[in-house]
Amino acid sequence: MAALGIVSASTIGRVGWKPSSAKPRSGRISCIGWDPDGVLGPPKGGHIARLEFKKRLEKDADVREAFNREVREERERRRARREERVVPETNEGLVEYLLDTEARELEFEIARLRPRLNKDFFDHLRLELGQLRFAMSRTKEMEDRLIELEAMEKVLLEGTEAYDNMQEDLVSVKERLMKILQSKDRKSTLLDMVERNELSRSVLALLDENIASAVKSNQQEAVAFMEDVRASILKYITI
Repeated sequence: MAALGIVSASTIGRVGWKPSSAKPRSGRISCIGWDPDGVLGPPKGGHIARLEFKKRLEKDADVREAFNREVREERERRRARREERVVPETNEGLVEYLLDTEARELEFEIARLRPRLNKDFFDHLRLELGQLRFAMSRTKEMEDRLIELEAMEKVLLEGTEAYDNMQEDLVSVKERLMKILQSKDRKSTLLDMVERNELSRSVLALLDENIASAVKSNQQEAVAFMEDVRASILKYITI
């Protein structure tokens, strides 16, 4: 699935799915934050602390290996959780499924469910929104439901647009990734790509797919090589 990494900070920002005074709904998204790796939990503050940790990763092989191992283990846990979830066949069920989706998993679900996130689905969503907005007598539960669905509609519209744009860009993304993988001077290549604004999160997402495929095929040398490439990309992708 060539679609990971589609939901960026500029796409969705931080969207509150419920008012702060409302009682949280178990398992529901309370906010959405950009996590490019998708494995380290909600974003944490402290720019200086992040820079210090980045320096430690670059200098300390043990810290780097522990970090990479944690990333791999969390990625495997997430894969297992994804496989356990069953996607409903109806639009009604799909609405509830998406409301119950963890924030970090939303971009994956948008990519996986893109064919289902069509006009028919959004018509269904807007019908319920209209019924809630113009109800003669609106309860607290209906108010909360309206806020949830309005936020979800915004995120899904922007997320599907980002996904579609990335799909259109996929050919050039493949070319950029191949350029990095075949480079004899990776650092110079990455710096040149940063200068040309060619190093995007789409490149990282496509690399992740290749890593996952290699892991599944038990190609350990290829996995090690691509994870090393990934670590190099991460040094420059936030510039």
